[in-house]
Parts: sequence; C-alpha cells; structure tokens
Amino acid sequence: MRQQLSNWQQRLGVEPYWYLILGGLLLVTLLFINHLRTGNTPGATAFVIPVLNLPIFWYGIFIVGGIALGGYVVSRLANERAAALFNQQVLPSMQKQDTAVLGLSAELSLKLNRRHITTLGELLFRWGLDPRNLGLKPAEIDVIGQALDETPGVENGWVVNAPWRIWNPDHVWNGLIVCLLFAVIGARLYHVLTPSPSMAAFGIVTPWDYFRNPMQLINVRAGGLGIYGGLAGGALGLFIYTRRQRIPTLAWADLAVVGVALGQVFGRWGNFFNQELYGRPTTLPWAITISEAHRLPGYEAFSQFHPAFLYESLWNLLAFLVLYTLAKRYSARLLTGELTALYLIFYAVGRILLETVRLDSRTLDLFGLNLNMAVATFVSLLVALLMGIWVFVRRSLGARP
Repeated sequence: MRQQLSNWQQRLGVEPYWYLILGGLLLVTLLFINHLRTGNTPGATAFVIPVLNLPIFWYGIFIVGGIALGGYVVSRLANERAAALFNQQVLPSMQKQDTAVLGLSAELSLKLNRRHITTLGELLFRWGLDPRNLGLKPAEIDVIGQALDETPGVENGWVVNAPWRIWNPDHVWNGLIVCLLFAVIGARLYHVLTPSPSMAAFGIVTPWDYFRNPMQLINVRAGGLGIYGGLAGGALGLFIYTRRQRIPTLAWADLAVVGVALGQVFGRWGNFFNQELYGRPTTLPWAITISEAHRLPGYEAFSQFHPAFLYESLWNLLAFLVLYTLAKRYSARLLTGELTALYLIFYAVGRILLETVRLDSRTLDLFGLNLNMAVATFVSLLVALLMGIWVFVRRSLGARP
C-alpha cells in the first residue's frame, strides 16, 4: 500500500525533508561565507525570552533542530518499512476493497472518510500501526476491530498484533525522549571522565577534580558533552525502549543512525556560534577567525584556525548520504546491525582524521605514561576495529540478510 503522502510530495515525488535539509545547508553555507568575508561570528545568544529573562542559545537551536530533522527522516523511513511489510502480508485485491464490506454504520463510515480512510487497505495499515491513532472513541474502535475480525480474508494477527506495527513511526518520537535522556547523561559522564586541557581554567585537571567541585558536574556550558558517551547513552536508551515495546533493537538502531548522522551535520554548527571546536592555526582560505576571548591558552597570538567543526559536519553529511542510500535502497542486502556498525566505523575514521588538526583534546595516560595520543583517537580505533571484526565474523559464519 502506498503511504499517505502530502499533495506537495505527490506532485514533486520528493520527500519534504529534503527541502528542509537543503534549506538548512544553504543557511549554514551563507553564514560561513559571510564569516569568511567579514571575519564576524554571530553572538552565541539567539534571543531572550522577556518574561523569564531566559537566554536561548544558537548552540541549542542547532542541536535541537538537527535532532528533530533526523527524527523526521527516521520516522519517514520507518513508515516506508511498515508499508513494505504491509504489502508483503496483504494482497492488493484486499487492499482495494471499499470499507463498505465491514458493514459499519453510516456515522462511523463518515468518520473514517473524514480521516481519508476509504479502502480496507488504508484502514488495515493504520489500524495495524496503532488503532488509537485513528482518533476514534474506544467504543468505535471496538466496533471496527470486531468488524475486521469478522471480515473474510482478514487474518486475526493483522487485527490483534499486525507485523508492520514494529515500524510504527510513533516509536521514533516516543523513543527519542528516552534516548536523549540517556544520551545527555552519557555524554556528560564521558566528558567528566576525560576532561579537556582547557578545563584547567575552571580548576578541573583530572576527573577527581569534578568531585572536589561538584557544581562543575552539571555546568554543561563549561566543558560540554562527549560524543562517544552520548552514543553509548543513546544506545542504552534505545535498548531499554525497544525491549519495553517488544520491537527489534538492532533493526531500529540501523534506522536511528541515519538520523544521528544527519543530526550531527547541523548540531556541529552550534560550535560555530560558540567559537569552539576549532583546529590548529592556519592560513588556508577557509580558516575561521576566533576572537581573542575564545582562544585557547598558548594561541593568543593567532587569529585564524582550522574550522574543525566544519570538517566534522561535512564528514557527517557524507556519512548520512551513504547510510540513507543503503537504508533506502539496499537494506535487503545488509545484515541487521550492519548499518549501525558502518555508522560507527564511519564516524570513528572521521574522528581519527579530525584529531590531527583539533586542539584541546585530552591525551591518553597509561600507568602515568603519556602516550601522546588523543583519548578520542584511541576510542575511535577501538570502535572501528571491533565493528569491523563483528561484521567480518558474522559474514564469515555464513549469516545472510
């Protein structure tokens, strides 16, 4: 069954989120061009809510916007998978039948018609995702459920627990809340355990210093969050949510990483407004200008630096395009979990490259010996190696999609 798409999409044949993605990319491109031309960076504060005197920061807007856009894309992909599974289960001849075969009252039939449900296929698909989303009264839902159960050709499993229910797009938004909660906790914990050298200005040199100064534990604006901790926390949140909902964890992780990569594309631009996450000094044409107040100790004499945040944003854009294409067109050739592994390998490789120009990275100490390797580089190497081995072993053992 074809998805219920907007008239706009039906006319143009393009998912609406592509216009949002292209619009967002155009916006940040214009911002960056203006910065290169003038050397000016917009202030970190976007606006202040008057009554509460609460500042809203560009950093938060870009992170939330990236997450929302990524979630929207994942919800659409989930809907496509639900429709594909539905088409495998329900014959086209049954899908085309009019809802009149259910023998519903004129009033109830009119309500369905107002919700653009005129065929048995449209009703079965939306019912299978979640009957409550039909927007009907409980008693009316019971009537429809009984009518479906008594309709020849309609299997009881479609009514009670439809196979395509596992791809209900609502899981994206409901699960996102749980994942974000654990992601923030994990990201902050990772940063606390691996404080960057610049945290010395706040009296934080080792993780133990946080416990001597507990208020810094929750001071997210002084030090921020660690991406690997966020990924680990988000994965834990996804595991908890999918187990509770009895839906496949790895299969959903494969879709989630598509949204994560897209979210990182725009989320990294929050660093631009904060004048952070920049690299070593450079004279390259695309170097960004950092104001003196935001320069790291030892680099006060320099004004132009590698835009490390931009490099990571572009790398994540490439990752998103690859993952999206695989999820959209080649998912049948992949083992469950391979998209997740590919994302982790992709990000790990990008992070290793980024660390060659990035400043303010904590180096790895082993039994008091400084290995002169960024912690993020070590973690990235470990992640890439483990994911590569996992994929290779599964394929070698004869696992098939």
